[in-house]
Amino acid sequence: MEVVYEDNHIIIVNKKSGEIVQGDKTGDRPLSDIVKDYIKEKYAKPGAVFLGVVHRLDRPVSGLVVFARTSKALTRLNKMFAEGEVHKTYWAIVRSEKREVRSEKICGDGEWHTLEHWLVRNEKQNKSYAYDQEKPNAKKAILKYRVLSHSDHYSLLEVQLMTGRHHQIRCQLATIGCPIKGDLKYGAPRSNPDGSISLLSRRVEFVHPVSKETIIAEAPLPDDVLWQALDPKSQPSE
Repeated sequence: MEVVYEDNHIIIVNKKSGEIVQGDKTGDRPLSDIVKDYIKEKYAKPGAVFLGVVHRLDRPVSGLVVFARTSKALTRLNKMFAEGEVHKTYWAIVRSEKREVRSEKICGDGEWHTLEHWLVRNEKQNKSYAYDQEKPNAKKAILKYRVLSHSDHYSLLEVQLMTGRHHQIRCQLATIGCPIKGDLKYGAPRSNPDGSISLLSRRVEFVHPVSKETIIAEAPLPDDVLWQALDPKSQPSE
């Protein structure tokens, strides 16, 4: 487990793909329990350790997860997440040939573009479906994206969520013909060897719920050849 930030009220960790944030029907040990054990050992805390889960990431997704270490922080963070006061930035690798990047499928480098759909969640399939028009039980989904870099076959996108819907990034990017690499559920042609999908919760920024200081945390890129190759810092100048 990698801790990116911690203080008396919150702790931010870098989740590995394959880990679950909170316990589920699989019975696998969740990240929340691992974090509790870390706090208990580091601070020699007797008895049960308090840890509040304020948001989750899908199991195959990696990156930053924020936990509350006190009930005060939990209450305030829950409100902040609900009101959109926690700003999360994701990076995603999508299949996109260079000729497509330079056309309208994934709009040109550097500029922000908006996707708006109506999402309907299918509970049995654990999958969401996107529509251009409102449908029964649909929720409006809005995100912004821009291209950071690209190779011959893939593009690295930066994504900001304006709404928080089930599988929103995965579903909306797939709807425009650019499924996330490794995401078989949403149309990727093949899986990643480790079972992950190439979606990273890259950055989180918010005003601390107690100290009122601005907190900015960033996750490192996965130790993967493609991620490293698409890192904007490694791209040659054009």
